[in-house]
Formats: sequence, C-alpha cells, structure tokens
Amino acid sequence: MKCQREKFNLQRKVAYFNCAYMSPLLRKVEKAGIAGIKQKRKPFHISSVDFFKDTETLRHLFAQLINVKDPKRCVIIPSVSYGMANVFNNIKPERGTNIILIGEQFPSNVYPWQRLEEAGVELKFVEAPDTFVQRGSKWNEELLNAIDAQTRMVAASNVHWADGTRFDLEAIRQKTREVGALLVIDGTQSVGAMPFDAATIQPDALIVAGYKWLMGPYSIGMAYYGEAFDNGRPVEENWINRKESEDFSGLVNYQDHYQTGVLRYEVGEHSNFILVPMLIAALKQILQWGPANIQQYCGELVNPCLEKVQALGGIIEGAAWRGNHLIGLRFQELEATKAQQVFQQNRVSVSVRGTAIRIAPHVYNDAKDMGKLLRSIEQITESQA
Repeated sequence: MKCQREKFNLQRKVAYFNCAYMSPLLRKVEKAGIAGIKQKRKPFHISSVDFFKDTETLRHLFAQLINVKDPKRCVIIPSVSYGMANVFNNIKPERGTNIILIGEQFPSNVYPWQRLEEAGVELKFVEAPDTFVQRGSKWNEELLNAIDAQTRMVAASNVHWADGTRFDLEAIRQKTREVGALLVIDGTQSVGAMPFDAATIQPDALIVAGYKWLMGPYSIGMAYYGEAFDNGRPVEENWINRKESEDFSGLVNYQDHYQTGVLRYEVGEHSNFILVPMLIAALKQILQWGPANIQQYCGELVNPCLEKVQALGGIIEGAAWRGNHLIGLRFQELEATKAQQVFQQNRVSVSVRGTAIRIAPHVYNDAKDMGKLLRSIEQITESQA
C-alpha cells in the first residue's frame, strides 16, 4: 500500500500523528456530509424510505468490517457512553461479585460500572505492571489471573487508549466463558485500523466511536450486541425502533414489540441524513484499504523510526503487545509540558497521555512526516540530557 495523503485535505506543513485523538476527514467523507446538508434544503425530497435505506447500508458495512453475519446485530449510536449505557441497563450482577477493568482505561468504559458499586459489586482494576520489561505480556497475564468465579463481566479494550498496549481478547474470552462472565469491549482505538473478528472473539458487546479509526464524523458510532442482550431494555423508547415503524401512517398504532434483532438499542433519530452518509463513505474506504493493510503500512512507516527512538533511550512496547497504529513512547524522565511545546513548535501533532507520548499514524503519513517526528524527539531528548 502506498501513502493515501491525496485522499485527505491535510496541510503539508503539519505532521499529523494523532488519529487516536480524532481522524481527519477524507475528501469523500466531507463531500458526503455536504451533500447531506444540501439535501435538507429540500425536505420534500426526503421520503419515508430514506429513514431506513442508508442506516441499513451502514449496518451491513460495519458487520462486514467486524465479520458479523447478521447486520441487525449492529446498531447506530451517538457515543461510546450511550452504547455502554445499554449494557449497564441490562446487567444485574449480584452483591459480592466483581467486574474486571483495565487500569486507567477510558472513562466511558468506567463510569457506568461505578454505579454498580452502590449495589455491592466490586470493581477490580488491573493496573499496569511497574516495569517496562515485557510489560504488555505481564499486564495480560495479570488481567487473566484477576478473572475468577465471582467475575460477572470484563470491560476492556483491544488496545489501551493511552499507550497502545494490546490485550489478548481471545484469551480473555476463553477465560470469561470458563467463569460465565460477559465480555464487553470498547473498540474505539482499534476497530478500523486493526483487524477485528467478532466471529472468533464473540464479544457480548462491542462499542466503537466513529470519529477516530472509523474515519467518520463526531457524534456517531457503531455497536454490536450479542445474544445476551436479545430481550433487553434500551435506554430510550423511540418510535423508529418499534415494529412496523416504516409505516408512517400507522405510527399511532402503538407497538409493544421492537424491530428485529437488537435494533431496539439504536439511538433515536439515527437516520441522520448528514452523519450516516459520512460514516458510510468512511467505512467503504476502510474496507477498500483493509485494516490488515493499514496495520502493515503503519508498521513499515514507523518501525525504522522506533529503532532510532530506542537508540535515544526511548522505551517502546514489543511488537507482539502493541499495534502499529497506536504506540506509546516513554523515557525515564519526561517533562510532558516541554515535550508538547517542542512538538507544537515543529508542527507535529501527537498526544501526551500520562507518561507516554502517544504516536498514532495512518495511511496519510509519509517519510517526511516521520522525519519531523524524529527530529522533534531528538530535540526533546537533548533538552533532557
């Protein structure tokens, strides 16, 4: 795969390594959004069929991306917190049981479960090992060891949002099956840039924001819900998720039954005529590229630079326990504020999360960008010497 920069409106003077913060819009995604805005100029051209057509397309594309046979198990959500709220609304862990969480994981996958502490449920945070030697392997081992007979759910991610540490979801799934626990995954920092096979992992829920590695706009995302949620109660009762909502003339014939599958969990007004076409355009492009090819491109781009960073004293997780699209760089001593100043002065966009400089490349980055990134890191290490 070659660099895809021409498909974006990125300025040459900025080296953008911050897709984990927010992806830039593809030209075709931007075009789809503008077309949606123009469509609203003439609402008399929007028919009842249009409320369902594009959303069905979007579900099929997401199902294809994560290898799900039934697209009706995939639903449109506005945010990760909304997707997790549907999970929270349908679990009733008993007093004395526990939920396993990864240390310092993103708040949207923590706050809902804190409510369960009021009912006597223990939240067990598996913190990162206090070492950088085989850190990812040890963290995964400690996570698996924390799952016990009292575990009712593991709420985790594929890669840690702050430093890219990868968690072995297949091993976690196997352990949760052994104890009868749910596996709920926040895939926001991996799905779209890293292959995800729902048929193999079989999560009970997978929640993904759309504005990062799905390359879509803000305020729309996708969720998958497994059989554990087939007969649950959604966080809102909207008209479009009810049976026969396609018949606008019969909406006052109130329905007790929901739409097929897990469509009951979709957000109200999910037929968004601007955001849905944008995410459709984004997913079509991702499927054309292929997440495996995105991983390979990012690896070929950044790995030579990472070797030089290690020579400068940088600490980087081994390739087996990280992705190529989200990498945490650490140094024994890092003054975060000064580091950010150097990056900003050199017009290199990265994030500092905790003790890690988070590098998040994509297919729009090239060798020139890598040169600017490496020079910035050299300046940082020289200032700390």
